[in-house]
Amino acid sequence: MDFSLSDDQVLMVDTARRIGETFGVDYWQEQDRNKAFPKECWQAICEAGLAGAALPEEHGGSGLGMLELALIVEALAAGGGGSTLGQLFMINPIFGGVPITRFGSEQMKRELLPDLINGKINFCMALTEPDAGTNTLAMKTFAESDPNGGWVLNGRKIWITAVDCAQKMLVVARTKKPSENSRPTEGISMFIIDVERDGLGYSPIEKVGTQTLSACSVFFDDVRIGPDELVGTLHNGFRELLDVLNTERIVTTAGLVGAGSLAERLAVQYANDRKVFGGKPISSYQGLQFPLAQSHAELQCARLMNLNAARLCDLGQPYGSQANMAKLIASQAASHAIEHSMQMMGGMGYAREFHVERLWRDARLFKFAPVSEEMILNYIAVHDLGMPKSY
Repeated sequence: MDFSLSDDQVLMVDTARRIGETFGVDYWQEQDRNKAFPKECWQAICEAGLAGAALPEEHGGSGLGMLELALIVEALAAGGGGSTLGQLFMINPIFGGVPITRFGSEQMKRELLPDLINGKINFCMALTEPDAGTNTLAMKTFAESDPNGGWVLNGRKIWITAVDCAQKMLVVARTKKPSENSRPTEGISMFIIDVERDGLGYSPIEKVGTQTLSACSVFFDDVRIGPDELVGTLHNGFRELLDVLNTERIVTTAGLVGAGSLAERLAVQYANDRKVFGGKPISSYQGLQFPLAQSHAELQCARLMNLNAARLCDLGQPYGSQANMAKLIASQAASHAIEHSMQMMGGMGYAREFHVERLWRDARLFKFAPVSEEMILNYIAVHDLGMPKSY
């Protein structure tokens, strides 16, 4: 595998790096403090054409792939945003762009993709439920067929990212009761609906990190869905949903790699300047060097696994195992890198003015989201090792 970059890819990554550094750690500290959506940063990303990198040219994108998208997210995250930067791509090019591009009608593509790419509209995805969690097939939210056309949606979702900033929502719901299906994966469909709609309500959840993007409980009370809002195959949307979830892993991992790299850079800068015990910089002590060096090696392994997953995705080959393994290693490697960076900085690592504490709070989420370490290990055991299913 050759991951050397073309001239166009180098230019694209340099553009992402410049934007990431323009909206650096001070900008993200302010957004975090105010719990404010980073709209200026996202608009700059869209204006540079980066949001549409993997979306079709005929609708305003660049027609590239997940490999380029991973490189973009990584560079932006390392500039200052950290792991939360990956969520901006998760909610828009992934939750909006992937299902519309791959499964949406031509009308849906014409109406929504250009505005997604230029930043005029934001997306979110309503999947997780309070009583189902990771077990998506246990969802209870139900879209009942309306004799007059369309569907009527009822149910509840939880931990839905950036609902309050979104105009469109990808909703995953049952359209047939479990008793009516021959397999658990049947009877699930996807819809793209307006967030501002009668019967749709939401309330924020207070949380430790990722403050620039809210998380909400969402309630559907007789929400009407039009016939043209179905995306993908009625009753058979679960397999199509996996394309959304697996590409979500790729941008999550890229954000984590960028966050770990950013933490390392901040820690090394601090440690090179901090002198104790005879005037030597603390960065010269192996007791501080080795943990960060180990984390750096782990991050590079996660990065290569992620680029390989993205490459396979772009080739149309199976990539679920690679994407999941990359996310598993990246969440651990980023956590180690940020923890070791904080430890290297001592008390100042705990201070908001030195930024690592935000990276620490934000990255912690991704040890169990968008999929937990335990469920990834279950997946590897069953799908890659051929062991019996344990859950």
